Amino acid sequence: MGQVASAVAVAASICHVVLDVIDRIRHSSIGENPTLASMTTVDEARALQQHAQNEARRTRQESNRLAQIAEESRRRADDIQEETQRTVNAARAQAESARHLTEQRTRELNNGREERRLALIDAQREGEKVILEIEKLQRIAEEERQKATAAQHAAEEAAKEADQKAKDARAAQERAEGELRRGVQPINIPSAEERRTAKRKVQYKEGLFHFAVAGVAGSGKSSLVNAIRGVQNRDPAAAATGVVETTMIIGRYPDPNAENPFVWYDVPGAGTLTTSDWMYFNQQGLYVFDCILVLWDNRFTMTDVAILTNCRRFKTPTYIVRSKADVRIRNLMKDMGYDSETKANKHAHLASARAKYITDTRESVRQNLREVSLPDQRVYIVSNETLCSVVQDRTSPGSKVIDELELLRDLLNTAYLRRCRQPESVAQSS
Repeated sequence: MGQVASAVAVAASICHVVLDVIDRIRHSSIGENPTLASMTTVDEARALQQHAQNEARRTRQESNRLAQIAEESRRRADDIQEETQRTVNAARAQAESARHLTEQRTRELNNGREERRLALIDAQREGEKVILEIEKLQRIAEEERQKATAAQHAAEEAAKEADQKAKDARAAQERAEGELRRGVQPINIPSAEERRTAKRKVQYKEGLFHFAVAGVAGSGKSSLVNAIRGVQNRDPAAAATGVVETTMIIGRYPDPNAENPFVWYDVPGAGTLTTSDWMYFNQQGLYVFDCILVLWDNRFTMTDVAILTNCRRFKTPTYIVRSKADVRIRNLMKDMGYDSETKANKHAHLASARAKYITDTRESVRQNLREVSLPDQRVYIVSNETLCSVVQDRTSPGSKVIDELELLRDLLNTAYLRRCRQPESVAQSS
């Protein structure tokens, strides 16, 4: 680049000198310049100017050529620099690769040492495990020996217990034979197969709660099942009702309220020609139900006692219910002197008859339970019509309600408390 600049400067100086000479020729006479005496015409001056311009052009061309040479030199220098940089980078990469290789070999050497150390540790641990396993096997052997000894003792105790049970069975047999001779009915405990058959018969389903309404024939069981489900007797989904016993087989009625996982059963009444009092509980398979409502009408019978006794034996919750309270209270009002034609002092007679009916009913149940050595138990006094209205949520608390609300509350509590319990084993006889 320095040579180009010098050539350009020289060419510029030459052009300047030539132009200066021409200018002087124009402004001076020939006589005053003896050096150029031969240049007498303007053409010669023009020729000299043209020569100077040509020299300047050649100088510029030379300058351009020199500039191109300089540019090519610069490019070759850049190429050499790039090649040098690539060589340096390659050398650095080789050095870095060599360093990585050295580090890798160092790590492999260290890893080999670490693996040998870990292998030694693993061998020691395996040895410890073997020792622990041997000790465990020794403990198991000792435990098995102790279990064998305990089993032998248990077998001896079981043999003694079996002998005692055989003696008890013979004694029970003798007592049963004696009771049969005296007219006392025996206690029948259903077998596992009988329980399965009874559950299939009533379509028992796990996850549901099964209520059974049982009692003597004609006590109003079907009407109570309808009322407690909030169904009128004339409804197509109602249990059949009548003056005489209309239920010949167990009726199954799911609760109309889908939120209640309940099933209600209308059980045929006892004391008919087809169902004797003392066999009623077993023949109807009442031992499979989750809860039993014992419904009684005019008097507490041995059928009611048999149901309560067997329910205690099978640990089945029971509720003593007396229905038709409205009818009984109206009849009692007449017996106490109420004139239905004049209707004088109706509310006073109603209150007196109601109080007497409730008191007499509770005392009657208490005495009957005491006479048969059963624990005291509440009796729920209800009217089917009022109970149905309560279930349908059409009755506000008032004078008509006796135990309807409490009966429903207690039934629901029993169902939800016992619904998650594990099935109990077959109850043993008292």
